[in-house]
Amino acid sequence: VQLEESGPGLVNPSQTLSLTCTVSGGSITAHTYYWAWIRQPPGKGLEWMGAIAYSGSTYYSPFFRGRTAISRDAAKNTVYLQMNSLKSEDTAVYYCNAWNTLNNYWGQGTQVTVSS
Repeated sequence: VQLEESGPGLVNPSQTLSLTCTVSGGSITAHTYYWAWIRQPPGKGLEWMGAIAYSGSTYYSPFFRGRTAISRDAAKNTVYLQMNSLKSEDTAVYYCNAWNTLNNYWGQGTQVTVSS
């Protein structure tokens, strides 16, 4: 399974971030898989933001719930992240991740910088 993140790179404060995770080599509706977004701010550890399951159910970290939405397009085999009200503290590398009990796949990450 290969994952490729894409996004705007630079976003103004207060705007909405939209990221795309394009998946190849496997289906996002494949049984048991979860598709997560994880970020790493500069100088900090990984932060699990949320995930969408193979069933379409979504799960969010309490820290991000309310301003984050994860969705998918099964026909395009793509997972999306939207996060609103961006702040400078949201500057990070954002990763797409696919996992089940046997496998764990990562994209290369995409840098998002929040700045005016």
